[in-house]
Amino acid sequence: MTVTHSKTILITGASGFLATHIVKAFLQQGYYVRGTVRSDQAAANVRKGFSQYSDRLSFAIVEDIAQPGAFNEAVKGVDGIVHTASPFQTLVQDNKRDLLWPAINGTTSILQAAQEYAPQVRRVVITSSMAAVIDVEKDPQPDHTYTEEDWNPMTFEQAESAIGIVAYAASKAVAEKGAWRYMEANTPHFSLTTICPPMIYGPVEHHVPTMERLNTSAGDMYRLFNGSSTEIPSVILPVFADVRDVAQAHLSAFESEKGAGERFIVSNGGYTYQEMCDILRSIVPEVRDKVPIGRPGNYEAAVIKVSNNKIKTILGITFHTLQETVTDTAYSLLALEEALKA
Repeated sequence: MTVTHSKTILITGASGFLATHIVKAFLQQGYYVRGTVRSDQAAANVRKGFSQYSDRLSFAIVEDIAQPGAFNEAVKGVDGIVHTASPFQTLVQDNKRDLLWPAINGTTSILQAAQEYAPQVRRVVITSSMAAVIDVEKDPQPDHTYTEEDWNPMTFEQAESAIGIVAYAASKAVAEKGAWRYMEANTPHFSLTTICPPMIYGPVEHHVPTMERLNTSAGDMYRLFNGSSTEIPSVILPVFADVRDVAQAHLSAFESEKGAGERFIVSNGGYTYQEMCDILRSIVPEVRDKVPIGRPGNYEAAVIKVSNNKIKTILGITFHTLQETVTDTAYSLLALEEALKA
């Protein structure tokens, strides 16, 4: 039986892939949720997915998270904050203007707003990324296991001239470092916890208007069984997390006293696309004939090792297997295909 809380949690970027699962986790745990979205239409889309919780779900419109004071109104009256909203783009004209400052300002502005306008908040949880942990400019280091003590060392100045995914990774690192610097410099009345997931796969529960508009990771898996991939792709970051586990990590980080002031890696382990394709071919018969065959059973060892010991020990998180993640994601995408045809 779910216990209904009197507490209201602000979840930023509430219409996103991960954020929708976080909204669900908090609602199912009995909290009131206030989500930030960019438009009334986005709010309506989220509300439609949680009609059974209509009395405990509300919204605040934040059109641009990088604007000064963007969250000042949204934080008023809330008891906790989960900040997931962040720009994801790798094709930009100006790294500083289009990527770095939006990431940094979006993160520090939520902390400033909480400090100035939400005196009752005791915990802020921010979604960071494994991109803030791994040194993406180094060759893979099979003899090194990444932990929460590791940081992407790229500086703001280096990030200004970086390109593509390296610049995006740098933006995640400088944004998280900026959040911890803010906490140290301002000693606010709340504690901070950051969550660092790698590539996040899992069932799609947010509003998707067309299959061409899938979020990055769902589209990444969808191409393996929609007939568009004839060969097995190579993996850029061979470490994954299930979106449901990442959502649970945010909830547990908010609720646990032991989570205060901590940084957590959320990782289910390594994976290859060959392994994903083998799972799809063996367990999802509906797509078997469209999945590339490659070299079944030949899984090159993941060259990036990541420890999830800290989050298992402190927050008690358990993880879905790759088979569960792939299977559930595939069936959610097949169901979405059918729904969009209707």
